[in-house]
Amino acid sequence: MFCQNDSSYIGGMGSSGIAELLSGLCCTEEENPFPLWENGHISPCFNQLILGALPHAVMAVFSAYYLGMARCNFFRSSPPFGWTLRLVSALLAALLFTADVVLVCVLQQGDMYLDVLTDSSAVLAWLVHFGAITVLLRTAFRRTRGPPVLLFIVLLLVPNLVVSLMIYYDNKDYLRITEPLKLARFVLASARTLLCLVYLLAFVFPCISDSGYTLYIQTLDGSPLIPESTQPDTAEMVAEDGSGCFSRLFYLWLNPLLRRGQRGELRRPTDVYHLPQRLRTSVVSGYFLQCWEACRKRVRICDQRDQWPRPVSRDQSSHCQEELLELESDVRLLRVLHKAFGLRYYLLGVLKVMVNISSFAGPLLLSSLVNFMEEKGADVSRGIWCVLGLFTTTLLSSILRNIYVFEVSKVALSARSALISTIYSKALRVSSCSLAGFTLGEVLNLMSTDTDRVVNFSNSFHELWSLPFQFSITLYLLYLQVGVAFLGGLCVALVLVPFNKFIASCILSNNKHLLKCKDNRVKLMTEILFGIRVIKFYNWESHFTQKVAEYRKQELSHLKAIKYLDAMCVYTWAALPVVISILTFVTYVLLGHQLTAARVFTTLALVGMLITPLNAFPWVLNGVLEAKVSLDRIQLFFKLTNQDLQAYYTQVSAEDSEASVLLSRGTFSWHGPDKNTDTGESETKGSLQLHSLNLQVTKGSLVAVVGKVGCGKSSLLAALTGELSRLGGVIYVANREAGFGFASQEPWIQHASVRDNILFGKDYNAAFYQAVIEACALSVDLNVLPNGDKTEVGENGVTLSGGQKARLALARAVYMDKDIYLLDDPLAAVDTDVAEHLMKSCIMELLKGKTRILCTHRIEFVDKADMVVLMENGTIITTGSPAEILPLVEAVPKMERSDGKAKQKADSMEREEEEEEQQGSPPDLCVDDDPDVSGEEQKQVGGLAWRVYQTYWFAVGGVLATSILMSLLFMQASKNVSDWWLSHWISALKNNSSSGTNGSSSAVSSPHLLLFSAAGLLSPVSSEQDFLSTNTSQDVRFYLMVYSSIAAANTVFTAIRAFLFAYGVICAASVIHDRLLDRVLQATVTFFDMTPLGRILNRFSSDLYSIDDSLPFILNILLANIFGLLGMLVVISYGLPWVLVPLLPLALLYHRTQHFYRHTSRELKRLCSLTLSPVYSHFSETLTGLGTIRASGHAARFEDENARRLEQNQRCLFLSNAAMQWLDIRLQLIGVAVVTGLGAIAIIQHQYSSVDPGLVGLSLSYALSITMLLSGLIFSFTQTEMQLVSVERTEEYSTCLPTEPQHHSAQLPPGWPELGWLEFRDVVLAYREGLPNALDGVSLVVRAGEKIGIVGRTGSGKSTMFLALFRMVELNQGQILLDQLDISTVGLNQLRSKLAIIPQDPFLFSGTIRENLDPCGRHLDPQLLDVMDQCHLSAVVSRMGGLDAEVGARGRCLSAGQRQLLCLARALLTQARLLCIDEATASVDQKTDRLLQQTIRDKFRDKTVLTIAHRINTILDSDRVLVLHAGKVVEFDTPAALCQTDNSIFQRLVGHQGGRHSGGDSSEL
Repeated sequence: MFCQNDSSYIGGMGSSGIAELLSGLCCTEEENPFPLWENGHISPCFNQLILGALPHAVMAVFSAYYLGMARCNFFRSSPPFGWTLRLVSALLAALLFTADVVLVCVLQQGDMYLDVLTDSSAVLAWLVHFGAITVLLRTAFRRTRGPPVLLFIVLLLVPNLVVSLMIYYDNKDYLRITEPLKLARFVLASARTLLCLVYLLAFVFPCISDSGYTLYIQTLDGSPLIPESTQPDTAEMVAEDGSGCFSRLFYLWLNPLLRRGQRGELRRPTDVYHLPQRLRTSVVSGYFLQCWEACRKRVRICDQRDQWPRPVSRDQSSHCQEELLELESDVRLLRVLHKAFGLRYYLLGVLKVMVNISSFAGPLLLSSLVNFMEEKGADVSRGIWCVLGLFTTTLLSSILRNIYVFEVSKVALSARSALISTIYSKALRVSSCSLAGFTLGEVLNLMSTDTDRVVNFSNSFHELWSLPFQFSITLYLLYLQVGVAFLGGLCVALVLVPFNKFIASCILSNNKHLLKCKDNRVKLMTEILFGIRVIKFYNWESHFTQKVAEYRKQELSHLKAIKYLDAMCVYTWAALPVVISILTFVTYVLLGHQLTAARVFTTLALVGMLITPLNAFPWVLNGVLEAKVSLDRIQLFFKLTNQDLQAYYTQVSAEDSEASVLLSRGTFSWHGPDKNTDTGESETKGSLQLHSLNLQVTKGSLVAVVGKVGCGKSSLLAALTGELSRLGGVIYVANREAGFGFASQEPWIQHASVRDNILFGKDYNAAFYQAVIEACALSVDLNVLPNGDKTEVGENGVTLSGGQKARLALARAVYMDKDIYLLDDPLAAVDTDVAEHLMKSCIMELLKGKTRILCTHRIEFVDKADMVVLMENGTIITTGSPAEILPLVEAVPKMERSDGKAKQKADSMEREEEEEEQQGSPPDLCVDDDPDVSGEEQKQVGGLAWRVYQTYWFAVGGVLATSILMSLLFMQASKNVSDWWLSHWISALKNNSSSGTNGSSSAVSSPHLLLFSAAGLLSPVSSEQDFLSTNTSQDVRFYLMVYSSIAAANTVFTAIRAFLFAYGVICAASVIHDRLLDRVLQATVTFFDMTPLGRILNRFSSDLYSIDDSLPFILNILLANIFGLLGMLVVISYGLPWVLVPLLPLALLYHRTQHFYRHTSRELKRLCSLTLSPVYSHFSETLTGLGTIRASGHAARFEDENARRLEQNQRCLFLSNAAMQWLDIRLQLIGVAVVTGLGAIAIIQHQYSSVDPGLVGLSLSYALSITMLLSGLIFSFTQTEMQLVSVERTEEYSTCLPTEPQHHSAQLPPGWPELGWLEFRDVVLAYREGLPNALDGVSLVVRAGEKIGIVGRTGSGKSTMFLALFRMVELNQGQILLDQLDISTVGLNQLRSKLAIIPQDPFLFSGTIRENLDPCGRHLDPQLLDVMDQCHLSAVVSRMGGLDAEVGARGRCLSAGQRQLLCLARALLTQARLLCIDEATASVDQKTDRLLQQTIRDKFRDKTVLTIAHRINTILDSDRVLVLHAGKVVEFDTPAALCQTDNSIFQRLVGHQGGRHSGGDSSEL
């Protein structure tokens, strides 16, 4: 023998005594006493001594070493589960080896002594090891895996166990039931192997928790934070970490959370577990940064150019973060992702291979089982082995698949966390010039849609190679069945692949256009929501509804194309199996072969298997391509230039040590030196350059910057903070690392409480905080607010008036306690008393000793400055003392009269605030009396109401929905009938068989029994057998013809169902959007004040996307599963009724499991939606306040806040994934039970065979796939329910929003109002119940054509009067009459179209100047140009390129003053009899203001004008002045009469102004 010739010997065999001993012990020949190889495998002697006794001796020695370790007695809780498992395994192993010793002694075989020696050493080793584990449990090792050497010595035992099993298996005596003792030895060996596997699993999984899951978020020493007897709080627990191997395998660690969900106690995101350590956002992003740094260094080695200087270091951020977030363009994002997550992801690919291979093992064993069942007289043991093998492989396959899916989801979650964090960090560091090329929506899309697509790549990539792998195996099996005949059908399939690819590319192309249309629609909706007050004031709802409808129509046209192409795909792939099968059979017959039923069934099954990878592959490819497109978009964002503060500021200190700010020949631009920016408005925005700037500011001085609208005051401040691009000159700022105290012209307010806005991340210092409140005149306002400084101010401070927002932003800047303060016109939006208080208490006293640069139009306060800077056309004309400069301020407009209209752009800080504007003029004190109303979004609880299903049913349309269900019914019926026809064919063949041999019958039916499964059970055929058949070719043709007809009918019904469904979901998407849009635009202004815009936008973006795309996709699968299940149950109960008996308890088990799961799953999905909004809204808020955040040096804190919000969302997402896998593993286990049970049924039936084999085969094939279907049913139902949450959310808005009255007055005269006569009769108005009256018994009469000035301090009710007049808020009592007609009887559209208003906050829509002036297109160009001229905007418009020039997102191409002028022009176009002006010239210099007042007087000479006074000189020539206080009329008379009245408030204001400064006062009221 070969093995004998090559026998190996152990050294030292020279001694004959040792040889004899070994020969006697091993029962071998003396010439070769110790063979290594024997009978084709390792010899028993070598196996027992070298692989068995020796490792056990090593184990005993090493284990004995640990018996003497020092022990601790402080552990009170039960030992960790993994350790317990190892303890039990060691003890059981000792017992099993003892039992084996007993059996060996009883058997008395030749090698008995060898076995006794090995088993005894094993008993001793495992007992010592048991003792060692007991000791280790009392040491510090208890909270770890224990010494690694223990794993090594147990691994040494594995070869012995494997070889022993192989030896037993080859010796057939050990497998016979007739030899019970030998069989028992085999069972013991198997059990020992299983125990060893359990031991190793318990070691591999971290086992640092006990069964009570007492690892909590703040646990350091391993002891629980709460007593074990109490119910653990899920909010304090860490997911997965600290769980034992069984807990991880079956997700037992999730049970407390699922129980809490079932009790309905998952109400807040903080109720869920914390993320495992390795998935924490801070850990993942930190690791990602390290990988970025490593890749960056590698790039630098290749290219030594260091063109990206490091940003200024901050105390809060680590060195690693600094380095990373240079985010250089040379570093490929894909490379970093690959480095960070690649290895772990590729290892999962190995798991995927194992999953694929194990999926083929199950069907092979099923094939053997079916063959056994049909073969009479077959050995029962063969059937038992089949069932055992089936149980093992299906169990293994289920567990591996579950682990694979969950681990992939973890990688995806890590990648998502890394990408979102990095995009946020990049946004904080990117220069304003670079960011100009992206709109807010585009950058937000990078964080949402693009990140999701890149993350979804993790699912697609492994499928990319896995599908061809499955395809190849299936082709090989097909070749075994029909030889080369399969090529005919395969050619058709391959021809259809490019067709399918063409359809896929069409879908991809439409998808791109769809997303573009969606972006445009969401962008428009964002603007509509921001400008909702303007839209309502001007009665433009119908126009904007039409605009949105046009975008939606384009979006739906692409959606329609996608759904119909999808339907075509479904039809093609449903028809393909029939075509391929028939072509294959025809080719087979033409090649001269006899067509048999066995080949028919097998081929049909394999063709079905072939379709799956062919069908899926293009979609997988699309997923990969989409990920690439998104990755490129994100990469483009990372290529943007960062703020380079080291290069921007000079590093050399100024010669004068007292200099705080130094500018020398400075030239700055809103664009970088490279002009090739993507934006269309680059030239217009770049037209304002700050040039030839020379300025020196001494430490501790107050510098006032003055100049007319658009001269570049705000741009100067932007240049100082580093937001502009320095094109030349030198800029020095002392201690710039500390940041600036910055108050922007358009206040940026966070969606938080008043206190949080002021503290801005700093610690609360009560004394200083109170001083800031007093200095910024906020005390009175805080007393009025319902919760004082704890009141939530809403998104962008929506619940505050303009003046309150300005003072809140100033208070925030002051509380920062910086050395340098940049104050951009903080006095513009407040009245005279408050302005004086701010100047005196805040700027002069509290900030005394600080360097203050104040931009202002309030000339009366300039005399207090140490130095005044006069600017014009982007440069500093002169600097000097107030006495020198103030006379020039008046002179400038006169000297440059011709340029009086030429306003420069980019005066204000639009570059910082470019995406955010205030939403029209809010009520003076429209505060929220319940902070939670505008704070947290309310989450629906419990199951979905039937109303939600009903809503969707009616949205599709009753008749259409019924037609879809009928087509589904016919489709399923035709499918089941075709399967029944095949089983009938088998029975007919068997009955017609002349020989009727069992072998023949088996060969015919077994392939079908196994392969032709209704759910496409994948299985190859084990072998080809000779086939005996008396079928004539005519029989074959008949059966084939009927089958083809039924299959063809099935594909027709499939087509009808696919196209009907596509049409139905498009109808539903259209109806739901239209209802939502109409309702939201009809909503009251109060609703918009109380609701964050991100929350409303969520309905129009992500929720509508779900309804358009995700819901139809999953609903389609659900309906197919429901009808598939019904069809199966009918067929099974017809063919094999007694199979239903075990199915009934299983059905109850299914119901209980899914019910337990669905409660928590639904709540987790809702929490995912709920926690996603804050991530995006915080990002949006950050982008709009980028200037303030960076100027004040708070970028690191905002990164931390983003990480916190992201972590909250990731927690919910991770647990949602885990809950899915929790359900999946349980369903798989029930499936394993079903398969094993069916195997047992097959064996029993083998003994009592009396059933039609065709029906048995059909029923079995159905029953085998029922688990998969039920699993799919629960998943699709849960997913559908989750997606229907979007319908629930839109339905909530479509039905429950408070709307404005929609009635229309038919009796209204066409010319009303003809005079403009206005009367308030005892008007009382409160914004909401519980709030104080904003107007409290106001009664007054305004005569036709009268000009009324309105004054009063903040909160007196000035703006509220206008809101009442426009019926933005309905009156509590009283009447408002216009030309003697009660306005409450007039339709809102009719009323608002007859009035005109210039709101306080100028709001422009992105688009052209023409669209902003006259969106409805009612006026001709000459009229528009004329009105531009009257508003002194002609020069600006002509320079921008005429009426069709773009104004940018919310007018960012214009300065704040220019935007106000454009809003004035808008009002001048209306032919209203009544004009309301609400502080409409706050950001305009005095000269322009005087010209505008003249224009208003000329244009509205015979019309009624109400003006909320901004400057006193504005209303001095009014017919009468109305003074309001606390919502009441306190004075109402001519200015002259009021000035002569003693104790008149108006007289005090006028006298105060006269005393302060003569000529052109700019006092604000």
